[in-house]
Parts: sequence; C-alpha cells; structure tokens
Amino acid sequence: MFSIGIDVGSVAAKAVVFDGEKIAAKEIIPTGWSPRESGLQIFEKVIALADIKRKDIKAIVGTGYGRVALPFIDKKVTEITCHGKGAHFIDSDIRTVIDIGGQDSKVIRLDEKGSIVDFLMNDKCAAGTGRFLQVISHTLELDISQLSDIASNAVPQNINSMCTVFAESEVVSLMANGASKESIAAGLLQSVCKKTYSLISKVGVKNKVFFSGGVSKNPLLKEMLAERLGTDIISSELSQFLGALGAAVIGYEG
Repeated sequence: MFSIGIDVGSVAAKAVVFDGEKIAAKEIIPTGWSPRESGLQIFEKVIALADIKRKDIKAIVGTGYGRVALPFIDKKVTEITCHGKGAHFIDSDIRTVIDIGGQDSKVIRLDEKGSIVDFLMNDKCAAGTGRFLQVISHTLELDISQLSDIASNAVPQNINSMCTVFAESEVVSLMANGASKESIAAGLLQSVCKKTYSLISKVGVKNKVFFSGGVSKNPLLKEMLAERLGTDIISSELSQFLGALGAAVIGYEG
C-alpha cells in the first residue's frame, strides 16, 4: 500500500508517493491560477510516475494553503506539522527547520520525536520570501536562479526596506545612481538573511538545522544564514518536497 502527500503552495504544487519506507515517486508543478486544478494534476502525475492505481492508495493527505481546495483528499494537515514530520523522516536529529517559500517563511523547532516544540510564521506580507526575491530579480532583469552566482563576490548594497513595493523602488534608485546588479543582488540576499534571522531569533536555534522551501536552492543565502547563526545548515534534494513528504508519512501512519 501507498500514501500520497500533496502540498499546494502559492507558487508550486508538490506531491510525494510513500510506501512506508521510502519515496516511490515525487513531482512538482507550478500552482497556477487554480489550487484545485493543480492539486488534481499533480495527483494524476505522481500516481502515473509511481505506476500505482487508486486501489493501492491507503490515504491522501493535503497540506499547504491550497489544501482546502482539494476535494479528493482524505485528510487536511497544517504545513507546520507536515514540515516537522518530513524533516524528522529525513534526519531524526534535525531540531530546527527554516522554511522559506513563495509567500511565507517559518521557523520550526522539533523535539527528538519530531513533534513541534515551537514555531513562528511570517505570512502577513511577502517580505523575505521567494516572491520578494522574484519581484526584485525581475527589476534587475535577472532570473531568480542567477542571484547567487552574480552576488557571490560582490560587496552588498544596503537595502533598507523589506516591503516588496518599497524595496523595488529602492533598487530602481540604486541602479539609477550607478550601483551594480551584482552589489544589489548581494544586498537583496543579505536583507533576506537579516529578516530570516530576526524570525529565527524569536524561536531559537537548536542543531541540526534544516533549510527547506524553494528559496533553499539559493546556496549563497544558505551560506549567509549559516554564518549569521554560527552553525551548519543542511538541505537536500527533498527540501522543496518537505511538506508533501511529511503529509505522505502522516497518511501512511494513519
């Protein structure tokens, strides 16, 4: 038997098929305009990848902001709980999860059983999230995937505003005054690091620290956070699938 975890976020929908011991298949697609449609689409894609039938599925668990739009799931679970469960499955020694997604960021502390000890979530605005990075990257005429490379050896410009609208105006002014894209990109990542550190400091850090969400694919930001925290930060190819993985584990455990 298999369980399926589906995490419909603001930017991407992720799904994981779990057989009780390991991941049998995983998939990610853009969420698009309809969480319901993307949830259905990712479900069909992932069961095709795993080559299973609906009769083989023990449970389907939904998480993420779009979970309320999924009529075919058996259970809805908060993303905080699913991220904690997913991190514990990856490495039972993980005690802190830093998650930066498309529209929110969160810090979660776990105990030795993977249960939530404390958490804090920034979901009031896009400050310090993937959306923030995406908007400013567009202003710089860069793809978000280029930020780390061009910023790696640059002296960061000071970007004061974390509001996406005001930061965009600030970046336009910096460019008009001759600041390089490299220095602005470095300043942008530094500002996200500061915002994330502020969130982390309110919850507290305990090793091991795991970095998840789409923004975790930025290696320079990961380095900045590790230096700021004074500890190693780990991530993996499953970082963006953490919520879906946790949902699948919860589904299998019943």
